[in-house]
Amino acid sequence: MKTNTVFLALLALVLSPVVAAEPETPAGFRALFNGKDLSGWHGLNPHSVQKLEGEKRGQNLAAQRAEFPKTWRVEHGELVNDGTGPYATSDEEFGDIELRLEYKTVPKADSGVYLRGTPQVQIWDINQPDDPKRPDRRPRLGSGGLFNNTPGAPGRDPLVLADKPFGEWNQLRIRQVGARTWVWLNEKLVVDGAVMENYWDRTQPLPSRGPLMLQTHGGEIRWRSIFVRALAAGEAGQGK
Repeated sequence: MKTNTVFLALLALVLSPVVAAEPETPAGFRALFNGKDLSGWHGLNPHSVQKLEGEKRGQNLAAQRAEFPKTWRVEHGELVNDGTGPYATSDEEFGDIELRLEYKTVPKADSGVYLRGTPQVQIWDINQPDDPKRPDRRPRLGSGGLFNNTPGAPGRDPLVLADKPFGEWNQLRIRQVGARTWVWLNEKLVVDGAVMENYWDRTQPLPSRGPLMLQTHGGEIRWRSIFVRALAAGEAGQGK
């Protein structure tokens, strides 16, 4: 009888749904993703509406919002996308912040984090070969750089290669103060206070506020433990 009881208990444990432990919120931060549903997020690929105006723009924005829950889902406390559809975009807009999150992706996919609605802190498949036709696109140097800065500009390529192998979670820590960006990937500094250019209009400074966007592009991307805190005026950009 005792053997049967132990067996049934073990069987129930194996068959029960996997539930991820709720991540602990770092001191001073708050969660942007609740690990349960898509609350606080909507769908938007800003590139697809950049040149649209009026009714066409409104229709496109509405269509992207409708598509969002069809292409994004929550699994085991993770925000998941298979590489299609609009980007996960925060309903809230932010100015100077520190952002922490974790991601895991797959070969041949790339992604990124848009700050203030502007691309981007890049996430690469570092195993991609160099393309002679695109010499400024260098995934082998690693993720975390400001890929949409002008080629050769500070911060465009990361200072060190810090990516973990596929199948492992990567930790990103980003500080945005004014137009300057600091990025740590897996606790290694990869961007050191570089100016993030305004991709949409390089003659203008980075917007003072805007949403966060989690890009999807070409393959599965998983996100979790997304935390943010506002930075007080005058707080040091580089931090510790």
